[in-house]
Amino acid sequence: MKPRLSLSFFIRVLFVWMLVTEALVNAFILMHGRPEDKAVIKMGDGLILLWILVTGGLIVKLQHRIIPWMQGVEGDWRIKFVVMSTALILWEEAITTTMTNLAPLFGVRIGQAYITASSNYFDVIFFHSVIAIAPMFIGWAILLSRYDFKPAEVFLLFGITGTLAEASFGGVVQLGAFGFWIFVYGLMVWLPAKCIPRREGLIKPKWYVYILSIFFPNLFSIPFAIGMHIIHPSKIDFPPYR
Repeated sequence: MKPRLSLSFFIRVLFVWMLVTEALVNAFILMHGRPEDKAVIKMGDGLILLWILVTGGLIVKLQHRIIPWMQGVEGDWRIKFVVMSTALILWEEAITTTMTNLAPLFGVRIGQAYITASSNYFDVIFFHSVIAIAPMFIGWAILLSRYDFKPAEVFLLFGITGTLAEASFGGVVQLGAFGFWIFVYGLMVWLPAKCIPRREGLIKPKWYVYILSIFFPNLFSIPFAIGMHIIHPSKIDFPPYR
């Protein structure tokens, strides 16, 4: 039980760290930043409020109702894990796209500041984000078929995967927001991992399995990312501001 308690405590500390660092960044940008920077910060605040605090809070509050219901739904748990995680990322991207479209409310034009690659939700999910991230859930379903990862471990490990992905696109500065990104990505898989029924014959992960699990899901994303780039090579879909 001790490792679980320690991990739970670490996540709580990480949550406080995220709130403190985001508050400090908010204070600095809102006082000294350009209008575009201020708008992006406000969009990020909206994501924290609606995805991490509200959606995350509801997940924690309702988990004891959702878990038995999901386990009672017929079907392979691996498929249910992928479908549930995909549904959560679709909701998260609905929030981010809404924030991008609220740019005029934050004092700038749409496309002048944004937190998604497009203001069109379907463009975002089919050509930019979900199409590349959702296949990673297949990788985690495979890992969970073999190894005894705890839901909190899945939360943290996929959060690290997401942080590294954001750094690859947005620069190393994104590593400084690791608390934020771990919660953004971790919430996509935490509840689905908790809904998995008890399995026999699982292997307790060794230290190197934890490291490999950060990168293994990317193998399932690469073919979709390549295809997406060929079909839709534009990284940002705001014509006036390319």
